[in-house]
Amino acid sequence: MLELAILGFLAETPLPGHELRRRLSQLTGYTRPVSDGSLYPAINRLTKAGLIERRADPAAGAARYVLSLTAAGRAEMLQRLRKPADHEITDFTRFYVVLAFLSHLPDVAEQHAVLRRRLEFLEEPASFFYDNERPLRAEEIADPYRRGMLLTARATSRAERTWLRETLGEKPPAFGTACTDSDPQAPAAPAS
Repeated sequence: MLELAILGFLAETPLPGHELRRRLSQLTGYTRPVSDGSLYPAINRLTKAGLIERRADPAAGAARYVLSLTAAGRAEMLQRLRKPADHEITDFTRFYVVLAFLSHLPDVAEQHAVLRRRLEFLEEPASFFYDNERPLRAEEIADPYRRGMLLTARATSRAERTWLRETLGEKPPAFGTACTDSDPQAPAAPAS
């Protein structure tokens, strides 16, 4: 997702490396800090692939440069946004990176297709804890901290599903369907 975020920010404006790092840290740093050891190799990969350009910035001093998106980089970013991998839909943090740049897709139908995939995922019963294959609901958990995890995840998922349906112009499902308030609806835990 680091590469998509780099492409997304550079689609908005050319940036010096330190400013790009600051924006990346603001987007994902609270859950996944952006280290120089991951950022600069990603910039090098994208440069070698012809997706971004690096040019000297003499006004900023020695060894400073500005990064900008190439036409190939824009095409790659749009393709990644049109067809995110399954783990980019199911992982909370990865999906938020997709969401941060989804407005770059010029076709609202394509944007909505991505949102529908996320909504479909969130409507499947899920939990952090299971009894064999059956997801456990918060009401079935005695441990107060595990119950808290499920209640928080349920509230977060409910709010996200509401926003997705409003954005898609859809009505909420009728009571008694797969998305009742009693379903745990725990979003996927962030990948490590």
